[in-house]
Amino acid sequence: MEKSILDRIEIHQGDITKLAVDAIVNAANTSLLGGGGVDGAIHRAAGPQLLAECRTLGGCPTGEARITAGYNLPARYVIHTVGPVYGGTPRDAQLLAACYRNSLELAARHKLKSIAFPAISCGVYGYPIHAACQVAMDTCLAFMQSHDFPSRLIFMLFSSGDREVYDRCIADKRD
Repeated sequence: MEKSILDRIEIHQGDITKLAVDAIVNAANTSLLGGGGVDGAIHRAAGPQLLAECRTLGGCPTGEARITAGYNLPARYVIHTVGPVYGGTPRDAQLLAACYRNSLELAARHKLKSIAFPAISCGVYGYPIHAACQVAMDTCLAFMQSHDFPSRLIFMLFSSGDREVYDRCIADKRD
């Protein structure tokens, strides 16, 4: 893998709602009206204006993405994407890859320089972290090879175990 592309990717552990980036990605549900996990945390941190704007969007199908303002977040925008509920089928990986690709396409279209992703579908949707990480990393690296935006991509992981999976994955790509 080309080193310059790998240098555009960072892996951190912490609270995605605290990041001062152009956009954070919300692992949303199809209603876009808030929920648990990262979705609930983003809605709480952004304030009621986010929910009001999400109500105007009419939801979002699995694999697609929508963009809203960030409101009370340090991030300027929230890109909402709906990951698949894991069922162990090849379609799961296709839908998960579409989440990352469609989010990145929105970021590129809006010329956003920095974007942060959580581990989409790895919470209550049950996607195994190792498999999800591989899909996320491969999809993002492929996109970044042919696009200038975003110039900085952060994977913000909630747990130390998830961060270790992502750290190993990117180390393997560097070898």
